[in-house]
Amino acid sequence: MTVDRDQDDSAAELAALLLSTESFDDLLRGVAELSVRLVAGATTASITLAERGRVITVAAADGLASQIDEYQYERGSGPCLDAMRTGSPVHVADVRGEGRWGDFATRMLSHGITGALGVPLMGRDGPVGVLNLYAAAGAGFDERDLQLAQVLAAHAAVALTAALRTYDQVSLTDNLRIALSSRSVIDQAIGIVMGRERCSADEAFDVLRRVSQQRNTKLRHVATELVTAIARAAGEGRGG
Repeated sequence: MTVDRDQDDSAAELAALLLSTESFDDLLRGVAELSVRLVAGATTASITLAERGRVITVAAADGLASQIDEYQYERGSGPCLDAMRTGSPVHVADVRGEGRWGDFATRMLSHGITGALGVPLMGRDGPVGVLNLYAAAGAGFDERDLQLAQVLAAHAAVALTAALRTYDQVSLTDNLRIALSSRSVIDQAIGIVMGRERCSADEAFDVLRRVSQQRNTKLRHVATELVTAIARAAGEGRGG
């Protein structure tokens, strides 16, 4: 399949997402998952959005991408943040030969990830976010992947701008607030599942996602139900 055909496919699938999703966060998660399907070298993906210097992962294909993003935010450095600052793609072919960003390479390798690609989502006044792609050992991004990721990010930026109007949400700040609230309750639910099942964050995220799919209910709603139930049980325990 040629790059041109892949570009056409990405545009068509993003258009379909925009028409079929009912909320901003569903669209963002769809873009992350679509990126993994279309970019051959990608093992996982996420989307970072920013407003007034604040950054947050608003969607991820799985828990691993979120963990890698969060580590960058905590340290204030990494390919995602460099792409945001410069407005240019940042490609790490193999972190084993990478000396930037402190112990970022070590953290990546601990998760079996060796490659990273951050592609800015460009708005009218500069980057509003970054499409983050991560590659496992043995995978990696070739020239075709790099081209396709940039085209996908360009289409995604247009789709996100359209989504802000479609979903009648007045500003990116509002979306960040909503996304932060969703991520907070999801992270709490992940912690609860980890404690119950003695499992990793990735495994806990997968548990929540399976329940979401089985119930045909949004992930944040499943997380909210779990957190609420635990809080209610704790309150009853104290009352008793």
